Amino acid sequence: MGTHQVSSRWALPAAALAVLLWSSSYSAMAYALRAFTPGEISFLRFALASAALAVPTCLGWIRLPPRGDWPAVVGLSFLGNVAYQLCLGYALVHITAGMVSVVLSMTPAATSALAVLHLKERLSTRAVAGLGIAFGGALLVTLGRGRVGHFESGALLVLLAVLLNAVYFVFQKPLLARNSAIGFTAASTYAAMLGLTPFALALPGKLPGVSAAQACSLLYLGVLPTVVGYLCWSWALARAPASRVSNFLYLLPVSGCAVAWMWLGELPTWPAVMGGVIALAGVALATAPAGVSRWLAGKFGGPAPDPGTS
Repeated sequence: MGTHQVSSRWALPAAALAVLLWSSSYSAMAYALRAFTPGEISFLRFALASAALAVPTCLGWIRLPPRGDWPAVVGLSFLGNVAYQLCLGYALVHITAGMVSVVLSMTPAATSALAVLHLKERLSTRAVAGLGIAFGGALLVTLGRGRVGHFESGALLVLLAVLLNAVYFVFQKPLLARNSAIGFTAASTYAAMLGLTPFALALPGKLPGVSAAQACSLLYLGVLPTVVGYLCWSWALARAPASRVSNFLYLLPVSGCAVAWMWLGELPTWPAVMGGVIALAGVALATAPAGVSRWLAGKFGGPAPDPGTS
């Protein structure tokens, strides 16, 4: 088995790890939001991530994109990091986290549709069915948490965040074809920190009063969800179709419940558990390799899928 085949096999597990890390950031932000605004948290998150990446970059261990790619990297970072984080953060000030989770569940569908239009990727009937099942499960998780509120204007910010995320995921794929995942992640992190600098003006007066728990939550946000999470996601996007990788975003409400249960002691309801199982089944169906689908079709007597549409 070649190196490319081995790395491709690990692309989807890397995407799953990225989603797990991103979902854990909600619990970490619960501490930080008591002392900082969403803009300040976003800046500190990317400032800490930039600090973690600065040393290996200066030592030459991380190869940044060439000068010709920087306009695209900066533009994508401002959309997918700066604007996305601000939209999401300020939306959470006005609407419930449950409503945000419902709207964010549209991200895989938006990414898949944009990937079909821009990257000419193909979606099989099985993948479309899996997307629908996963969306239903994610919706049931949110309903099961009892945190869905009525539609408010803040939800429009989350809809904008969905679009920004889809653009960021799809349009970075050509850049990843000629740049390393860690190089792209580092460059986009530096650009995001600079873009969020105007929100840091009041931080010098706030930082001395930060508790140890809030400092640890910020450090966690800056290193694991931001550096490791985005690196795993970019690495997966470079090795698998964006439409398949994005399906794992349906697991955000599911893994978010699990992390909140383990970290904060929030017990999920039975509808939430059922929704998690359904979402997992939908993602498995949408992302299963063609060989697995053909084996299942032969095992249970169904028609084998077209290998060209997997």
